Amino acid sequence: MQQARDGEGRARGYTGMAVCLLGALSLVAPSGYSVGALLLVLAAPLVWLKRRRLELSRQDLAVIGVMLAYAAVGVIWAFGLDSGWRDADKPLRFALAVLALLVVIAYPPRLAWLWAGLALGAIGAGGWATWQRFAEGVVRATGHTHPIQFGNISMLLGVMCLAGLGWAFCRRHRLPWVSLLALGALLGVLGSLFSGSRGGWIGVPFMLLVLYRAYGGELPSRWRLGLLAVVGVAGLAVLAIPQFGVQARVWQAFHDIALYISGDNLSTSVGLRFEMWQGAARLIAERPLLGYGELGYHPAMQALADAGAIHPDAARFGHAHNELLDAFAKRGVLGAAALLALYLVPLRLFAAQLQTPDPSRRALATAGALLGVAYIDFGLTQAFLEHNSGVMMFAFLLAVLWGSLSARRRHPSPPDDLELPNDRREAHV
Repeated sequence: MQQARDGEGRARGYTGMAVCLLGALSLVAPSGYSVGALLLVLAAPLVWLKRRRLELSRQDLAVIGVMLAYAAVGVIWAFGLDSGWRDADKPLRFALAVLALLVVIAYPPRLAWLWAGLALGAIGAGGWATWQRFAEGVVRATGHTHPIQFGNISMLLGVMCLAGLGWAFCRRHRLPWVSLLALGALLGVLGSLFSGSRGGWIGVPFMLLVLYRAYGGELPSRWRLGLLAVVGVAGLAVLAIPQFGVQARVWQAFHDIALYISGDNLSTSVGLRFEMWQGAARLIAERPLLGYGELGYHPAMQALADAGAIHPDAARFGHAHNELLDAFAKRGVLGAAALLALYLVPLRLFAAQLQTPDPSRRALATAGALLGVAYIDFGLTQAFLEHNSGVMMFAFLLAVLWGSLSARRRHPSPPDDLELPNDRREAHV
């Protein structure tokens, strides 16, 4: 019996380390988001070797189902219309993430590993972005990837740290954890600001709405008004201080829109997105059922450019800079449906847990809902899942967050998750 408990502890320690590295290394090392994900996938055979009974719920099967459906549609279209394994690579990662999800359900890590990893990842990203902005003098912080990917993932890590505060406040040694997560939230958001990634800023009000839905009811009215004032003042300060670079990026967006409407310049950053969306919409109308596939998309867009239907520069890009339009244009109605299911089914399931009295589960549900809302936002102006970083972070964060939540729905939070005084712990278990 003692040996079995020791083995269980080692397995949970392993998944904890992997989960921590998933967040901590995501933006500060080349392909850092792959390290923790690979460790989780490599542990999958352990679930079968130990004959671990998972007792998957209908909600678990729904999440697994949409992940596998998205992977299946991508693989089928890759071999049917495209170049095979090369284009099947990214959707297949959602199938690998299902293995990670099963590992997390079987051996749920201590949540301290998860929140520490997210906080360290956000702090690392924000610190690096600050260095690039002021020490190296770059206009837009990039890390090891594209500024849009870097900035949006940094924002995601930052707002997830805010979700973790609900867990941190319920620990006996709350001050170090609250401080760590608050610093992570601040620097994660700064990383986004210094990257100049405007698309990620659009969804901030909706992310704040998720946080309010989860925690707003717990706060006195004075605190709510105070926090609203702080958010408002912070937003105005970010716009007013030129060193952040936000003011220039926002005004540039309005200027680009004005040039597009007047017809004076269609090839600005915003204008080309409008042209790509228009082109993708035309392709959808031409082939709504099957789409053009990855290989057929570029020639089809070039044909539209040659015919004068879109600006020639809009045909240079390999995707439509909009996740839904891109999926629909390349993989038809099934591709669009698989993407929407991937967004909305887990989001709905996470949102259903936002009011749970268990602070561990509420924090996980809030982070999961933020993941869905953030990726819907990111996908408005970028095909985020066309990039390795976008696929890996969405697929494996979804696996970790849902796996951890699912394990704690069946078994109340273990003592190592909440270090409350005994009378308060009983109220949450």
